[in-house]
Amino acid sequence: MKDTYKIIDNFLEKEKFKTLQDFMFSRELPWFYTSNLNTNQNKKILHSYFEHHFYNSAQGGNSPFFNLITPLLEKVEHKIFFRIKGNLYPRTNELETHTSHCDFPWKHKACIFSINTCDGGTILENGKKIESVENRMLFFEAHKPHSSTSTTDAKARINININYF
Repeated sequence: MKDTYKIIDNFLEKEKFKTLQDFMFSRELPWFYTSNLNTNQNKKILHSYFEHHFYNSAQGGNSPFFNLITPLLEKVEHKIFFRIKGNLYPRTNELETHTSHCDFPWKHKACIFSINTCDGGTILENGKKIESVENRMLFFEAHKPHSSTSTTDAKARINININYF
């Protein structure tokens, strides 16, 4: 199976990245607990995380903090964004690979922007792990199976997930 993906390191200019990183780690951004990482997760599995929806077309409207991510969005070639969310995976004692999933069942694209460097990452359909490296953007086909992981060497793994056409 061939994965089609692209990685761009140093995606944002240093100053814009630092502003976004500081905000994502601040007490200003409200994070919301989510008991299941995706719909494929077995209810007996205890993986959970926190998320903040910057934009969700199904729910309508933007987060009051939407303007803080516009430097990121301006660099993503798209026709339409339909979901943009921050993910915060708390540190775990052992690296946990979360249940494989497709973001949505229809053909679409996604990109994951890493806010911090840690031993966590995104595992693509062929098993390739893309490491979480701060200011790295991973572009991939999110209708294909992929997994997220926790981290063991940072307080949290934080990224921004953008789904689009």
